[in-house]
Amino acid sequence: MAAVAARIIDGKAVALRLRDRIAERVAALPFQPGLRVVRLGDDPASGVYVRNKDRAALAAGFNSATLHLPADTSQAALLDRIAELNADRSVDGILVQLPLPPQIRQEAVVDAVDPAKDVDGFHPLNVGLLATRQPSLVPCTPKGVMHLLREAGVALPGARALVLGRSQIVGRPMLQVLLDADCTVTAAHSRTRNLAAECRRADIVIAAVGRPEMVRGDWIAPGAAVIDVGINRRPDGRLVGDVAFAEAVGHAGAITPVPGGVGPMTIACLLENTLDAALRRRGIQG
Repeated sequence: MAAVAARIIDGKAVALRLRDRIAERVAALPFQPGLRVVRLGDDPASGVYVRNKDRAALAAGFNSATLHLPADTSQAALLDRIAELNADRSVDGILVQLPLPPQIRQEAVVDAVDPAKDVDGFHPLNVGLLATRQPSLVPCTPKGVMHLLREAGVALPGARALVLGRSQIVGRPMLQVLLDADCTVTAAHSRTRNLAAECRRADIVIAAVGRPEMVRGDWIAPGAAVIDVGINRRPDGRLVGDVAFAEAVGHAGAITPVPGGVGPMTIACLLENTLDAALRRRGIQG
């Protein structure tokens, strides 16, 4: 029997629907949620990403602005600016764009952001709240992945989910949100033995390892849901994910493309986190 091509999960469409719902909620509020993005230096990729965040936030009715600092800004100066944003009552969400210049220690910056305004969900307090199943600001990419799985109709309770990657930004919080959705979760990484076999046992594969097309099509169980978080640029300029899409599409039941899959969801979930933070700071039920 010939393989049936997987259903493509359209992250752009899902993100647009979420952004429309957020805009409707914001329009009904007596205030504008405030978002501030802090960017250091002139990295072109970061510049494009930050501009997209600004546009999305403004379109949703947020009070949004970017604080653009020189690449040689000292750690002390950056921490001073973060302290000012922490104290600014009009600011509900603070995001410091990564990566940071080498003179600045990322952990110090993450720790400096007020946990109530930490819309990236990276502060240790929010990490701990997520791990103990208490209300928290969840990192945007894992939150976006869960939106995609649910929009695609993937049955989560009891499903075998494999997370390939163990970063603080995606892999580790991804494990937690899948556990909270009653999945049976496996963490896989560079030291995992027989990785292909681990993938083949999974009903859901989340690839977030940062290696272009590492996950081959025959690693995917028939009908599995595949969420490709990776975004890698080939020497010829093509953007590809961590999954060999052309191969995997003949095995998976549903799959995200790169680009156009997880990426748009990250920005939409940043807006959702900012709205949630704004409501919590004012004691308003969402």
